Amino acid sequence: MNNSQQRGTTERSQVRRAELIATGRKLFADTSYDALSMDDIARQAGVAKGLIYYYFKSKRGYYLAIVEDSVAELVARAGGEPDLPAADRLRRTIDGYLHYAEHHQAAYRTIVTGGVGSDAEVLAIREAVREELLATIAEGAYGHRTVPPLARLALVGWLSGVEGATLDWIGPPASPEPVGRPDRTAVGELLVRQLRATLTVIAEFVPECPAPPPAPDTTPFGAPPGPPQVTDRDQPILHP
Repeated sequence: MNNSQQRGTTERSQVRRAELIATGRKLFADTSYDALSMDDIARQAGVAKGLIYYYFKSKRGYYLAIVEDSVAELVARAGGEPDLPAADRLRRTIDGYLHYAEHHQAAYRTIVTGGVGSDAEVLAIREAVREELLATIAEGAYGHRTVPPLARLALVGWLSGVEGATLDWIGPPASPEPVGRPDRTAVGELLVRQLRATLTVIAEFVPECPAPPPAPDTTPFGAPPGPPQVTDRDQPILHP
């Protein structure tokens, strides 16, 4: 097999693996992990069961690959547009995070709560995404991804509050949308103001981490939220 043939085979394998992950995201959105057998998954995917074992070794391996794919999408959305001014970048990071949680609710719950039970591998993925999000916030605020321990502790506290508030905002699985649920713009502005307060406190305790100024061409931190945004809602993609 020449190099061109090898590349073609590798690309086809990557496409097939991505297709199987996309199928799994839809399946685990509607059915719990324990309720889905490998036979069920293969039948829904329209492939031989052995092909899933070939790519993922086991049902657990398949599930972890789906979680990791969901995490990568969350991090990419939250960390998008890195060239914006610091204040805009922080606001876009929070909006991207909430957008993901709103449109991929089951996946978000899995990432934040650690998946099925207390599975160590899923919890490790959760910790990795939290570290990446903390680094993204630090880079947006200070221009670098690492901060002194006290500043990091304050950001961890803020992020823990974000996770709890977001879980409450999207509601429990399979529940109707709460009456009077705030729109994403209002929730985002609330979290932005809380982050601004956290950054201000950090600046008092850690002078080498000054709070970034508000962006001059956008709504300043702490201003009232603008008009609600209307968005189409996608289907959730992963059952916790």
